[in-house]
Amino acid sequence: MRQAYVYIMSNKSHRLYVGSTTNLPRRVAEHKMKRFPSGFTARYNFDRLVWFEVVADLTCARERERKIKRWLRRRKVALIQESNPNWLDLSLQWSELLMVQ
Repeated sequence: MRQAYVYIMSNKSHRLYVGSTTNLPRRVAEHKMKRFPSGFTARYNFDRLVWFEVVADLTCARERERKIKRWLRRRKVALIQESNPNWLDLSLQWSELLMVQ
């Protein structure tokens, strides 16, 4: 089975979107490019990846996504701030790593 990801995107006002995918770089790029213009993330300009987790497969990712979506906002914020207290866009580090190689 193929590993998958659960992730949280945010915007300037710290609104949250929880999702899952098997290709995190592609999915983050789709959010940033507003590939689905009428979608929730495009309408509210979700442009930063603030948290993600690697899981065993897409089934596990979708289960974890549903679980996190049921959490209160303060618990999701605590999850983000535990590893990313400044709410930095974690996807920017991917570009920096690619430039070094």
